[in-house]
Amino acid sequence: MAISLQKGQKISLEKEAGSPLRRVVMGLGWDTASSGKPSGLLRGLFGGGGGGGGGEGIDLDASCLLFDAAGNMVDAVWFQQLRSKDGSIQHTGDNRSGQGEGDDEQILVDLERVPATVSYLVFAVNSFSGQSFDQVQRAFCRLIDGANQREIARYDLGCQGPHTAMVMAKLYRHNQEWKMHAIGESARGQTVRDLLPVIGQYL
Repeated sequence: MAISLQKGQKISLEKEAGSPLRRVVMGLGWDTASSGKPSGLLRGLFGGGGGGGGGEGIDLDASCLLFDAAGNMVDAVWFQQLRSKDGSIQHTGDNRSGQGEGDDEQILVDLERVPATVSYLVFAVNSFSGQSFDQVQRAFCRLIDGANQREIARYDLGCQGPHTAMVMAKLYRHNQEWKMHAIGESARGQTVRDLLPVIGQYL
């Protein structure tokens, strides 16, 4: 059974998975809140999810930023660059409405191929269309094992508010293993580059 994370909590991916992880999947799904139905925003940061839709589409963009141990950004995977320069991280593509079932966006991470010089992988989401997170509700993110699709961890996000972005979670190296930090920090900005000052606080 997946562990349910609280804001600020940190876990060992290897410990929770029961074995060394080679690949993980970050998924993003969302619905608008204007339909009056329960809806999900980040319906699986890391995996499958489920999600209906309703109301006007909101263009949310999932991103992954790569940082070295000193906190310098070395690469970014987002809708304008769907693959990291080293090939270890792949974005499955931009979804501009959140309509439909399952994940709306996914980011695939091959942990074994992430360069040793990369210490942090930070995942964030932005409202590129400029709409605030008042229009989405019941958000969550989750991490699954890319080998067997088993959910490892889930983090429910209290996301509603006037902000237009959120720093969701971080994967980081510690004592030669990968760990996860549930962040859930709201921010403002239409692209992930606008979030660098906020992200810097968690490196």
